[in-house]
Amino acid sequence: MDLRSLPVSRRIELLVQALDGAEKTNRALATCADGDAMVDILLGASAKLGLGLTRRDLNETPPIRDWIWFKNNDPLVTVGDSKPRYRRETPKPKPAVQADEPRRKFLGLF
Repeated sequence: MDLRSLPVSRRIELLVQALDGAEKTNRALATCADGDAMVDILLGASAKLGLGLTRRDLNETPPIRDWIWFKNNDPLVTVGDSKPRYRRETPKPKPAVQADEPRRKFLGLF
């Protein structure tokens, strides 16, 4: 069966399945400078698999379209300190004031 005769979405699905577990290719994709470099690697993988995908196919079809967008826009960095966040940091809860305790008054300097 000629894989080039399949619909683009199915060929993209086959490419994604082939990339699952491919350490060398995934490492290369992760270290790409931008989305265009990713597309070049993905085009090479597509050619090796005989899928016949084009640059346009990769840029317009999810999930690869989304991967390229994420790579170009650097979304994994938190605004402000440029450190990636993998877990939510929750503040420690303050102890509740007991209703039976009298409220302390602050005698300020003003």
